[in-house]
Amino acid sequence: MNMDDLKLSCHELSLPVTEKCNPISRDIDRVNGKQMVQILRRCDAEIFEKKDHDPFHQRLYSSAVIQTMVDVAKRVEMMLRDPEESVIVLSGCGTSGRIAFLLTSFNEMMKAQKQKQICSYIIAGGDRAMLTSQEAPEDDPALGAHTLEKICAGKKHVLFIGISCGMSAPFVAGQLDFCLQHLDIFTPVLLGFNPVHMARSEPMQGCSFHFKDVAERMTAEQRHEKAFVLNPVLGAEAISGSSRMKGGSATKIILESILLAGHEAAFRGKRTTPECISGWITASEMVYETTYSHSDELAALIHQAGESLRMKAHVYYIGWGTLGIIGLTDASECVPTYGADFDDIRGFINNGFREMKNKEGDLSCLGPEFVIGHKDFVDTILPSLSQNDMVLFLFAVNDDLHEVTALADQVRRRTSNLHAIAHDLEKFTIPETVCNMFGTILRITWPFSSEEVNSVVMRQRWELSTKWCLNAISTGAHVLKGKVYMNYMIDLRVSNSKLYTRAINILQRFTGCSKSECVRALLRAIYSTEDLSEDMTSADVWKHTDAANRRDRVVPTALVMIQCGCTLTEARHHLDCHPVIRDAVNACFNSSKTKSTVD
Repeated sequence: MNMDDLKLSCHELSLPVTEKCNPISRDIDRVNGKQMVQILRRCDAEIFEKKDHDPFHQRLYSSAVIQTMVDVAKRVEMMLRDPEESVIVLSGCGTSGRIAFLLTSFNEMMKAQKQKQICSYIIAGGDRAMLTSQEAPEDDPALGAHTLEKICAGKKHVLFIGISCGMSAPFVAGQLDFCLQHLDIFTPVLLGFNPVHMARSEPMQGCSFHFKDVAERMTAEQRHEKAFVLNPVLGAEAISGSSRMKGGSATKIILESILLAGHEAAFRGKRTTPECISGWITASEMVYETTYSHSDELAALIHQAGESLRMKAHVYYIGWGTLGIIGLTDASECVPTYGADFDDIRGFINNGFREMKNKEGDLSCLGPEFVIGHKDFVDTILPSLSQNDMVLFLFAVNDDLHEVTALADQVRRRTSNLHAIAHDLEKFTIPETVCNMFGTILRITWPFSSEEVNSVVMRQRWELSTKWCLNAISTGAHVLKGKVYMNYMIDLRVSNSKLYTRAINILQRFTGCSKSECVRALLRAIYSTEDLSEDMTSADVWKHTDAANRRDRVVPTALVMIQCGCTLTEARHHLDCHPVIRDAVNACFNSSKTKSTVD
C-alpha cells in the first residue's frame, strides 16, 4: 500500500460506518447495467449478514438486536391494548421521515380490527418534505421537540421511535432528549445504523448536548427498559452515505417486523418471541432474494433510465397505491443525493394527494414539485412526452387494471419507451394482454396465500421489492450519467449540517488535504468568491448550508480547485467543458500532472 492509499485508509477508519466507502461498489462507475445489479445485490445482502466479522458490531440477526426488537414489539402490544390513551409516533428526516409516513399504513390493520388508529408520523419540514428536500428543519432540535410535544398532547402513553440512520439528525436528537425528560409518558426508541460511539458529537444549534450524548443516555436507560437503542450495523452504503438505500430498506424491515409482531400478539394471541421476530426478518430476506432474481429485467431498466438521463430527457414513475408512494419517494431523493433537477425523475400517483392520505392534505398549490396525480401527468407531461423519456408503471394485480391499461394506452400513443414493475400472485396473475403493453416488464409472481391477496402484509412485501428496484434504477441511471465518482455522490447538494460534514469528508478522501484546506475550498465554492471574509469563515454551519443550497456543483467545484490549485473561475470552466464529473476530475488530474489517488 503506497502512502496516498494509507492516508485514505486512515481517513476511512475515522468515519462512521454509514459514511464509509463500501469496497464492494468501489468501481460501480466503471461497470455496465448487469454488473451494477450484481454489485447492488451484494451490498444489499449485507443487511442480512449473519456472521459477526467484527465482535464490536451487532448485525440485524444478532441475538441482542432481536431481543431489543422483541422488547419494543411488546410495547407496541401494550399500546394496542389501550388505544384510547396511547399513540405510536414514528419520526425522522428525509428518507427516514418518508419511511415513517409509509409505515403508518399499519393503521389499515387497526381499521380492519375496528380499532382506533394510533400510529402517527413526523417528518422534519412537514409534509412538503415528503416530496422535496427540506433540509434546514433537520438541524433544529428545538423544532423536533416542539413538534413531538404538540402531537402527543393529552396522551398518557407514547411509544416514540426516532429514526436517524447515521445517528446524526439534530431534529430527532431534540425529540429523544424531550422523551428522556418525560419517561413517565414516553418510551423512546432510537433506530440507527452506527455504533453509539460513532454517533455524531458535533454541537447542535442552540443546544448544550449532541447526538452522541443523547444516544449514550438512551443506552443507560435501556438497562432499566425505559428506552431502547436499535443500531445493527449493515455495512457501508453502495453509494457512500446514501442512507436512502440500505438504511431506508432496513428501517422498513425492522419497524414492520416490530409492528406486525405487536399486532399479532394483541389481536391473535401470538406470543412475541425472538423466533417470531427472526421469522419476519427472514420473510423480508425472501423478498430480497425474489427481487434480485429478476436481474436481467432490472439491468435493462437501469440501462434505459440511464440513456434517458444522458440525453437530458426524463424518467417518470406512474404508480398505484403505496407503490406510487414508493415511486414519489425515490424520485424526490434524487435531488439532494445527486444534485438532480426535480423533473429529471418524477413520480405520479393515482388520485394524487387523496391517495397519499397525508396529514396536511393537498399541497399541489405549493409548486410543480407537488403536482403528483395521474391526471396531472396526462395534462402537463403527456402532451410533450418524447421517445427519449422513459415511463415506468408501478402496480400490482389487485390495483385497477382497467385504469392501468387505459393510461398505458394513452402513453403508447406518444412513445414506445414504456415499461413496468408489476406484482402478482400464483393463481391470481396479471393478464398477458396487460403485460404485453410494456417494452420491459419486471414481473414478480409471489407465492399465493388466500389470506394475503388483499392484506397489508403482502402489500408491504411489494413495497419493499419495488423500493429495491427503484433504488437500483435511479442510482444506476445517475451513475451512468456520470454523477458518481467511484462510489461517492460528489455532486450532492450541501443543504444541511450532515451533508456539509459529508462534503468535507469527500474532499479529504479524494485530495488527501487537511480538513482546514478542504473547508476553505468548500466555502469559496459556496460563497462564489476567491477572498473569504472573516464573517464567512466564522459563520455557523447553518449559514453555510443556507448559502450552499442556492448553488450548483459546490463539491465538484471545490474538488477541482484543490486538485488543480486553480481559481474558482478556472474550476467552473473545467466542469463546463466536462459535464460528467469523473471526466472533469480526470482532466484535472492530467492537467496538473498529479497521480490519481484513486487509480
